[in-house]
Amino acid sequence: MKKLALHWKIIIGMALGLAFGLTLSYTGNADFSKDWIKPFGTIFINLLKLIAVPLVLISLVNGVASMTDLSKLSKVGGRAIAIYLTTTLIAVSIGLLLVNFFTPGEGFSEETKQALITKFAASADTKVQAAAEIKRRGPLQPLVEMVPDNIFGSMSSNKNMLQVIFFAILFGVALVAIPLEHSKSVKALFSSLDKVILKMVDLIMKFAPFGVFALIASLISEIAENDPSKAVELLFALAKYSLVVIFGLLIMIAVIYPTMLKVFGKVNYKDFFKGIFPAQMMAFSTSSSAATLPVTMKQVEEELGVSEETTGFVLPLGATVNMDGTCLYQGIAAVFIAQVSGIDLTLQQQLSIVVTATLASIGSAAVPSAGIIMLVIVLEQLGLPAAAIGLIMAPDRILDMFRTVVNVTGDASVAILVDKSIKNEAEDLQEA
Repeated sequence: MKKLALHWKIIIGMALGLAFGLTLSYTGNADFSKDWIKPFGTIFINLLKLIAVPLVLISLVNGVASMTDLSKLSKVGGRAIAIYLTTTLIAVSIGLLLVNFFTPGEGFSEETKQALITKFAASADTKVQAAAEIKRRGPLQPLVEMVPDNIFGSMSSNKNMLQVIFFAILFGVALVAIPLEHSKSVKALFSSLDKVILKMVDLIMKFAPFGVFALIASLISEIAENDPSKAVELLFALAKYSLVVIFGLLIMIAVIYPTMLKVFGKVNYKDFFKGIFPAQMMAFSTSSSAATLPVTMKQVEEELGVSEETTGFVLPLGATVNMDGTCLYQGIAAVFIAQVSGIDLTLQQQLSIVVTATLASIGSAAVPSAGIIMLVIVLEQLGLPAAAIGLIMAPDRILDMFRTVVNVTGDASVAILVDKSIKNEAEDLQEA
C-alpha cells in the first residue's frame, strides 16, 4: 500500500466505502455507520477545514508579497476573474442547451412529483428562508460584507473566506509598499509558515483514504435509510434529470477545460488529469471546494508546476467565486422544474437564468449544498414556486459531489492559464 499513489489509495477507500455502506444498508445496520464510521469522516472534513483559513491567509500574503511590481497583481487578478466569468457563462449555457434538448421534466407523474415535494418539504423551507435573507440584502451588501471589521472574527469561520482574502491581499500589498529592510523579516516569516502549512497538508492527506472511506460509507447508508429500495426508487424517478446534469458536467471536464488548456496553455490534458486527480477525488468525497482547497493548492503547485504566487492568489479566489458546476446545475434544475410544472420559459427568461446564475455563483459559499440556496433565488426571479426545489432534493447530495469536482477542476485550469499567460508575457519582454 505504501507504494501506491495517493489517488489510488483514495479510489480504493471510495470503493470499499461504497461496498461497506451498501452492506450495512442491506443488513439493517445503518446506525452502526452513523455511530462508528461517520465520525471519522467528520474528523477528516474538520481537519481540511481547520487548515483552509491559515492556508489561504499565508499563501495569499506570500504570493502578493513576492510580487515586487504591484501591477502584476492586477494582471493576475484581472485575468483570473475574466476567465472565471467566461467559464461560468459557458457552463450555464451548456446546461440550458442540454435541458431544452433532453427535456427531462416531461412525463414526470403527478404522484411522484407530490411525493418528492412532501418528503423534502422541511429541507426546502429551510433553503427558501435562507434565500429570502439573501434577497433582503441591499445591492452593495456583498461588497460591504467582503470588508471585515475584525479579522480574527473573520478567520473563525470558513464562510468568511472572502474577508480573509481581502485582508491577505491588503497585508501583502502593504508589505510590498514599505521599504525592504522593514518587510524582509515578515516575508521570511510567511515563507517559513507556508512550508509548515504545506507539511501539515501532507500529514492530513495521509489520513485521506480512511476519511474518504468513512464519508462514502456513511453517505450511502444514510441515503438508503435502512431500506436500499428507497434510495433506488428515488434515483430512478429522477434518473433522466440526474443524467442530464452529469452529462453537462462531463462536457466541462472532458471538452471545455481540455480545449482551453490545449489552445491557450499548450498543456497536455493527460498530465493535467494525473496531477489534479487527488484533488478531484477529494472534491467528490467532501462536496466542498473550501475543504478541498489545501489539496488543490498542493497538487497544482507541486505536480502541475504553477508558481507559488499564482497558486496562492488564484485558487483561494476560485474556491470562493468560481462555481462552474453549480451554475450548470442551476440552469438545468430551473428549466427542469419549469418543465415538470408545465411552464414554458421564454428565451428571455432563460437568458435571465444565465445572468442570475452567474451573479449568484459569485456569492455562493464554497460549502456543500450552497447551490440549492442560490437556485431558490433563480426560481423566484423566474416566478416559479421556490418550494419546488423539493423535486430535486433527493439526488442533490450525489450531484453536489459531481459538480464540486467540476468547480475544483475549473479552479486548477484557470490557475494554469493565468500562470502561463504571465510567464509568456515575461518571456516576450525579455526577448524584446
